[in-house]
Amino acid sequence: MKNIIEINDFNAPELDIYARKSEVQLRRYNEPFPGLFIAESPKVIERACSAGYEPVSFLVEHKDIEGEAKELLARFSQTPVYTAEYEILVKLTGYALTRGLLCVMKRRTLPTVEEICQNTRRIAILENVVNPTNIGAIFRSAAALHMDAILLTGGCSDPLYRRASRVSMGTVFQIPWTYFDKKTFWPEDGMKTLRKLGFKTVAMALQDDSFSIDDPQLHAQEKLAIILGTEGDGLAAETIADCDYTVKIPMSHGVDSLNVAAASAVAFWELGRK
Repeated sequence: MKNIIEINDFNAPELDIYARKSEVQLRRYNEPFPGLFIAESPKVIERACSAGYEPVSFLVEHKDIEGEAKELLARFSQTPVYTAEYEILVKLTGYALTRGLLCVMKRRTLPTVEEICQNTRRIAILENVVNPTNIGAIFRSAAALHMDAILLTGGCSDPLYRRASRVSMGTVFQIPWTYFDKKTFWPEDGMKTLRKLGFKTVAMALQDDSFSIDDPQLHAQEKLAIILGTEGDGLAAETIADCDYTVKIPMSHGVDSLNVAAASAVAFWELGRK
């Protein structure tokens, strides 16, 4: 295959996007136009491609060219494929590769909140969730447990960061999502937008004066926005005060809270059921 390129020079400029650019730098790579991101593992890359994201190049371990990556690479026979043994790839990137395959892909312009929320009945709002692992886990739960879309405040980690998309198993490319516009002040402006779109808002918070998560009032609502807060501190007091409902997940054995990703799965399962 003419597009298979053996890595002989770590300093080759075409490898900068794998070896010498941070994810933040890749995100801004084509400013003012959408930048780049790195997807990892055949399943994640396959889901990104199926969602219409365009590969720029691949970085693949020798053995996977005729292995797990074979069918995927065959679909993009004109796209450069840089290859070497696993140890060389780890030295180049600085981290272990999952299933020996990376792909640099082009970002797309994000849709608006209004576009994302069309024809939805259950959405998730993430407030300043900063850990990419948690972002990925929440997306996976949202996709599996009946959420129609996800909205993120500006303080959230990027769902297209390599670790987030990998932990999500590629569901970041399957469930619609976007950020609140930079001009949208959260929570005041964001809440107004949600109400204009017909949503009742549910704050997931550790407050005793809360609704039970299985309260019939919640299930009866036509449109619900389930709001989850940052690791550690949870939702801001202003956000809780602005919500229509506050819901607390019952605990046992003296446990006072769940990780935000675990809490999201419980909330999505219960509140997403029809």
